Amino acid sequence: MGERILAESASACAPWQRSLTDSHHEEETMNGNGQASAALVEVPIPASMMVEASENFVLTPQVQSMADRALAYLKAGYPVHFSGPAGVGKTTLALHVAALRGRSVILMHGDDEFGSSDLVGRDYGYRRSKLVDNFIHSVLKTEESMSTLWADNRLTLACKSGNTLVYDEFTRSRPEANNVLLSVLEERLLTLPKRSHQEDGYVDVHPEFRAIFTSNPEEYAGVHRTQDALMDRLITIKVDYYGRDSEVEITRSKSGIPLGEAKVIVDIVRDLRALGFAKQGPSLRASIMIARVTVQQGARARSGDTIFADVCRDVLGSLTAKVVRDGSKGVQTTIDDVVAKHAREHRRPVKSTGVSNPAPVAVGKGA
Repeated sequence: MGERILAESASACAPWQRSLTDSHHEEETMNGNGQASAALVEVPIPASMMVEASENFVLTPQVQSMADRALAYLKAGYPVHFSGPAGVGKTTLALHVAALRGRSVILMHGDDEFGSSDLVGRDYGYRRSKLVDNFIHSVLKTEESMSTLWADNRLTLACKSGNTLVYDEFTRSRPEANNVLLSVLEERLLTLPKRSHQEDGYVDVHPEFRAIFTSNPEEYAGVHRTQDALMDRLITIKVDYYGRDSEVEITRSKSGIPLGEAKVIVDIVRDLRALGFAKQGPSLRASIMIARVTVQQGARARSGDTIFADVCRDVLGSLTAKVVRDGSKGVQTTIDDVVAKHAREHRRPVKSTGVSNPAPVAVGKGA
């Protein structure tokens, strides 16, 4: 998906003139008339990508509702912000919604080291041209000019091309770096550094440009508090932990594990989350990790399977690193107890009651 463009400085000189061009990335050759040929300068630009809705995207009613609302806000011209704890699928949902728009997507991740130039662009070199005129042998005339070379960054490219910008974890960037977004989202005008008297320093935002943001709560490490002016321009959709049925279906779909065992894994994770050992309990990501490794190792989510028990202990062991109490030994014991409890229940045969099981909830998938 990488792209590049070549900027050419053409030479159109008379035989008695020489045109010399140099830059940081210059290739210069001479022709038979003693003229300098065009220099080719490679200008790096960020890549856009076409994103298609995945067939493996699990579209439960809860997820469908958020996707439909987000798409409606984008069609109305407003930026959308998915906010919620880690591991609930904010980025996946953002890319799914972006894919539904049918336009190229530019993905950008927040970074504490970002400045406004990392969003807009910057000068990355220069080009110097020199014209030597010796038409009259006794007179030597020279003309020199120098210009800087500019490379657009992701925000500028998206604004010019009408792409969908997905700014993932944007609150990890410092607020001052994101100030450039204020005029883009409100006045539909991108302000660029004024580099010469021929340029006005403004870019009209393409009418099809849209932006989708994701963020973690402010209490997370490495997250900055966003300026109120920017938050006031966003429509925020809270993405919280899904219901049990949704988590079971997503875990099963992402791992290929049998439905019954997916229920065991999800119940283990949800029980530990409800105990509240830490502000950030185990998420849906933990359920998918356990399920995938269990399938890959040929293990079973049931009592007596030591591989499954070890996988749960290792994946969920991050809880012991977050808890500061009398020590982590008690937390690890709790993890083992919860795993053993649900594994035993799954192994226990189901008593026949003569009543048929209810039909499973129909779950659609993204096109």
